[in-house]
Amino acid sequence: MKRVVVGLSGGVDSSVAAYLLKQQGYEVIGMFMKNWHDDSVILDAECPWVEDSQDALLVAEKLGIPFQTIDLSEAYKERIVDYMFAEYEAGRTPNPDVLCNREIKFDIFLKAAMQLKADYVATGHYCQKGEAVVDGQSVFSLLAGADGNKDQSYFLCQLTQAQLAKALFPIGHLQKAEVREIARAEGLVTAEKKDSQGLCFVGKIRLPDFLQQQLKPKKGQIIEVMADAPIYQKKVLAGHEAVPHQLLSQPFTYQPSDGQVVGTHNGAHYFTIGQRKGLGVGGKVEPLFVIETDVVQNIIYVGMGENHPGLNRKGLFIPNDDLHWVRPDCALETGQKEDYLVRIRYRQPLQSATLYREPEGLYISFSDWQKGVTPGQFAAWYRQDELIGSGVIS
Repeated sequence: MKRVVVGLSGGVDSSVAAYLLKQQGYEVIGMFMKNWHDDSVILDAECPWVEDSQDALLVAEKLGIPFQTIDLSEAYKERIVDYMFAEYEAGRTPNPDVLCNREIKFDIFLKAAMQLKADYVATGHYCQKGEAVVDGQSVFSLLAGADGNKDQSYFLCQLTQAQLAKALFPIGHLQKAEVREIARAEGLVTAEKKDSQGLCFVGKIRLPDFLQQQLKPKKGQIIEVMADAPIYQKKVLAGHEAVPHQLLSQPFTYQPSDGQVVGTHNGAHYFTIGQRKGLGVGGKVEPLFVIETDVVQNIIYVGMGENHPGLNRKGLFIPNDDLHWVRPDCALETGQKEDYLVRIRYRQPLQSATLYREPEGLYISFSDWQKGVTPGQFAAWYRQDELIGSGVIS
């Protein structure tokens, strides 16, 4: 009998994942990951980890499976929280959920499961796994979940073949409504529990409070750049002759002289491109959006209206060090290009694009303009419903 350790989060998805695996004849062990100690930045309306762990225990008892809690808070702080602080401080916007899956669930948690002599680990992700033989070797595919509204393959875009080999996604072929129906039929305490939101394993947090634990407030200027500003009339790349996909990937670099001061803020590192709330600047015909953050000069640049040219780009760049292929056999060689479907944030509809591999990294040129291309976030590319690779946007 194959042994599976299920990451029981205290939610309905992982609960049903454990139930289905037991029905399929696996020896199932439930394990709750405790990764957070500081409740001071969690919103009161959200369930803290204590309630989640109790629900996970109740599910394990109902299913008649062994249950244990593993404290990964030290590794979580080192690999996720410290990474978040460093990224925000550098003016980038991290995606902790992607890193959480790569560094915690499918690394430290996976290793803990292997110490229990498990054959697999399982989670309640809405995605699917495929397997094929390529050149005599087993190759695993990361596929979108059957429920298009819940597909979570994007959050797993950094997984390796070794991690996928040990992973099971028992609910990936189901719709969310079917998962809840199974939980109701089996009398699981999590059947009607709301989906968790916010930071992986932590819940919904007060981001400013969270960031201020380490990144101190610092007064700076908010500068509005007009849609007809000279910077948008012509885009010039200094230093080398740029081919179109290299040119399209370059973000605008603003100077204070490109606009006028319209307000102040408490720290450029608290803001992200595309952000609308929290600026505190009124009297505008349309809302202001953040179009750039300069953490060196502590300036936020904003533009009025969601169609402001500073919000839209046709391309992006991923350096070699931040490039990852879930399917290494599909990796582009230098000088190659290929058409893929790409998303730059969770739940964004897939966008048509061409990938160009150059000596310095990967360029992605989109067919349509993209709003809010944000450094630090992940771009993931698909062939139909299979996630082929991903990388951190520069």
